[in-house]
Amino acid sequence: MSSQSTGLRPWRQRWNALFQDHEIFIRTHGHVRFVRVSAVWQKRVALIAAAVLLAWAAVTVAIFVNQLLSADERAEVARKQAAATAAEARIAQYRDRVGEIAADLDERQAQLEEWQKTYFGAEALPAAADDDKTGAAADKPPETNPLKTSAVDPRLPPEAQALARIEARQEVFSARLLAAVGARAAKAEGAVAKLGLDPASLVRNAAAGRGGPFIPFRGRIGAAGALGKSFAALEGALFRMEVLERTLVAIPSGQPAHVLMLSSSYGYRSDPFTGASAMHSGLDFPGPLGTPILAAAPGKVVYVGQRAGYGNVIEVDHGQGIMTRYAHLSGFTTRAGAQVSAGQQIAKMGSTGRSTGSHLHFEVRLNGVAVNPRRFLEAKADVLEVKDDARQRVGALASATPGRGAR
Repeated sequence: MSSQSTGLRPWRQRWNALFQDHEIFIRTHGHVRFVRVSAVWQKRVALIAAAVLLAWAAVTVAIFVNQLLSADERAEVARKQAAATAAEARIAQYRDRVGEIAADLDERQAQLEEWQKTYFGAEALPAAADDDKTGAAADKPPETNPLKTSAVDPRLPPEAQALARIEARQEVFSARLLAAVGARAAKAEGAVAKLGLDPASLVRNAAAGRGGPFIPFRGRIGAAGALGKSFAALEGALFRMEVLERTLVAIPSGQPAHVLMLSSSYGYRSDPFTGASAMHSGLDFPGPLGTPILAAAPGKVVYVGQRAGYGNVIEVDHGQGIMTRYAHLSGFTTRAGAQVSAGQQIAKMGSTGRSTGSHLHFEVRLNGVAVNPRRFLEAKADVLEVKDDARQRVGALASATPGRGAR
């Protein structure tokens, strides 16, 4: 006998032990009958019952699984219906407001073109494609040709898709314009910092002088988020760039007189009259009586007259809080209110006021506080190069928008 049959024998014995032959006595009206229930018949009934039970269990499991699948399908259908409803709502909104959106985009495009023309000129070349390029290409505005943009929702109506593409191109253009503005501002900021000034403080002080009635930007794009991040950031970036470049132009780096030496520096010195310790708020340039005195930077003459200790004085406001003072003069060649350019003669050297001889006392004041003029007069070539670029740009800006000043 095989080992497999030997292993099954105990199970067969247990199975057979469950089913024994039985006899059932049935007594009816004094008659007794015997019904024999054999083990074989019991086994058949048990197998049939087990089969029925298994079939019922299989059907129950199948129904349960089907219900689960149906629930998932219903949820998916509901999700798709919700998405379709939302898309239909967007389409309806676009159709209802397509005219307003088109007008908003036209206005934003006009603003972008105005910024480009005002700050970069109509003939400027496109910006370099690579973000890591620096130099002259970084200072140029972005190209205005159509740009590749991300896919537009195909479920939108054709007119809405066209507007969405325009809006996406405007945002790309805004981002490139913002990068060009940032590059120019960074150059100006570096030059201003090398002159010992605080760029952040200059921008903050300039921003304190703004105002006017509130007129919301029209239509749908009135919110900064709807304007696009780059477009919304451009106004502030342009303001910062203009403040820094105008500050550079206002820096009095031109020699106020063609002389070869200084007789007194800025800071501590012994008073020439008493010998006591004194604070000297400027530089003294000695020279012959009548030597031409020159404006150190372009600006507006705000004072012509006399001041105690200074004698005859001219004061020139260069904007951005910068003012130069020229003292001990023998005569004036300009008047209060006149606009002067860098290097233009404004007075003649003299010895009026508290003076020991013919010389020019030259001061630079920042927001009313005297600072050392030497840092400006001895600016290095790289700073002067950036300043010259800024001077040309600010000059072009002033020509394009007459009467434009600090905001």
